[in-house]
Amino acid sequence: MTSQAITVDQYINEAPADRREALQILRNVILENLPEGFQECISYGMVGYVVPHTIYPAGYHCDSKLPLPFMSFASQKNSINFYHMGIYAQPDLYDWFISEYPKYSKQKLDIGKSCIRIKKPENIPFELIGELVKKITVADWIATYEAAFKK
Repeated sequence: MTSQAITVDQYINEAPADRREALQILRNVILENLPEGFQECISYGMVGYVVPHTIYPAGYHCDSKLPLPFMSFASQKNSINFYHMGIYAQPDLYDWFISEYPKYSKQKLDIGKSCIRIKKPENIPFELIGELVKKITVADWIATYEAAFKK
């Protein structure tokens, strides 16, 4: 479900009513813990957090007109999804998240390579996501990205 929203507020306001509060809390948790330099935007029809061209002029290798993506969240048909490229690129961070998750949620973890799917808004592990968001600075992400993804 790609949104046509052009602002984050619009994206959240257009989400299903039963998800708006959770999406706003998720946004607030991210913004409160987001290392300096990342920028909030609409990216790929979702709420995204990117390294802007002012910091990383090369942009994203798939389309250099786009800023370097890092993390995002979306209200999808059956879940709220949280995407974090760091857990995809750094196995130790992925392992940390997997081991910490049961301390913050009784729900079974539904995770892909970088996507955490949460079926019920009340099951979002906000505190754990806040801890995850703090773990990678812009400089760390650029170094990881260049080592792992840039060809």
